[in-house]
Amino acid sequence: MRQPAIPPASAATPHAEAAFPRLYLPEEVAAVLGCSAWWVKDRARRRLIPFIRVGRAYRFSDDHLAEIIRMHEERPARNPQRPSGMAASAPQPPVRRQSEGPAPARSLKARPPRRMLRSQYGTAA
Repeated sequence: MRQPAIPPASAATPHAEAAFPRLYLPEEVAAVLGCSAWWVKDRARRRLIPFIRVGRAYRFSDDHLAEIIRMHEERPARNPQRPSGMAASAPQPPVRRQSEGPAPARSLKARPPRRMLRSQYGTAA
């Protein structure tokens, strides 16, 4: 009796790829983001970035990775700096120079100690 031929694993059907997205490990996400795997796992644990939980493991899809990148994107300021020839609408505060001396010192106040000294507990040091 002849056995049916099994297609190789690389020959996936077109609908199978759409049904099962590629899931990335925290180490792979960290390599793309240029950070540590610990940072990725810590942010997922604290629910600060999107993820999929498989058992006790964190996994990330392509959509999750794109959203993480968007979440941490820095945008330019809304009011870009004007060319030096244009006058600003609000007056700028004067710039302190090193030659003018140090800034006025603020008085510091010590906080009370968190624990009392051992001698007050009656123990020998």
